[in-house]
Amino acid sequence: MVARREWLLHFAAHAAGVCFVITCWAAFVEIAEVPSYILPGPKSVVMALVNDWSVLGPALWVTTQTTLLALILAVVGGVCVAVVIAQSRWIEMLVAPVTVFLQVTPIVAVAPLILIYAPNQQVAQLECAFLVTFFPVMVNTLQGMKSADRDLADTIRIYTSSKWKMLVLLQIPSALPSFFAGLKIAGGLALVGAVVAEFAAGSAGINSGLAFRLLEAQFRLNTPRLFAALLLLALLGATIFILISALDRVVLRHWYASKAAA
Repeated sequence: MVARREWLLHFAAHAAGVCFVITCWAAFVEIAEVPSYILPGPKSVVMALVNDWSVLGPALWVTTQTTLLALILAVVGGVCVAVVIAQSRWIEMLVAPVTVFLQVTPIVAVAPLILIYAPNQQVAQLECAFLVTFFPVMVNTLQGMKSADRDLADTIRIYTSSKWKMLVLLQIPSALPSFFAGLKIAGGLALVGAVVAEFAAGSAGINSGLAFRLLEAQFRLNTPRLFAALLLLALLGATIFILISALDRVVLRHWYASKAAA
């Protein structure tokens, strides 16, 4: 009952903050008489969202597909690579220079090269989003596995010498909090990578995402549609973060309970 009341208070506070921002935005546009092609009001943005849904809806679906698929591939690849690296210090030393080099290279600079070598634009967009998303998952998972309690590790070694049991019984459970922390970061970065890839690729037609529609609206000075595309991107990013946070709370509910008790 207390938890539900706390959740309702948090939701009410967030809703009040959003309503306050929208009210200030609408009041400023109305009082200052700002033209809609410079700064549209909330009503104009909602009307553009409704009237242009036949264009924005499919674009939202394309961007969502790229983002989620890149996130899934990054989770699978990042966890597998972290597990392999955690088993040997030498493997970590061999892989570290490559991972650091790719991580610090801006995706905006890499995207044109990916567009050259990828078989089509959809694959290129997926690769860009994957590269941005992969490293937070891998690095955080690896750090969580390396931070496993040494006393527990010694205890497990007394009863078994199996690295598989060490991995399943200690390293993976110890890495879960760090994994979800990296996953929350990766969820937002997957969307960033997808948008950057769409900016670079500029795919038109049925395969165009929200980023392309945003640029299209900018070139046509259709500012209400531009704001509507931005709103959809923000809602997509927020939805991904909320879903990952909810999954985090479900999987690690006992871990959060023990932290609260401590």
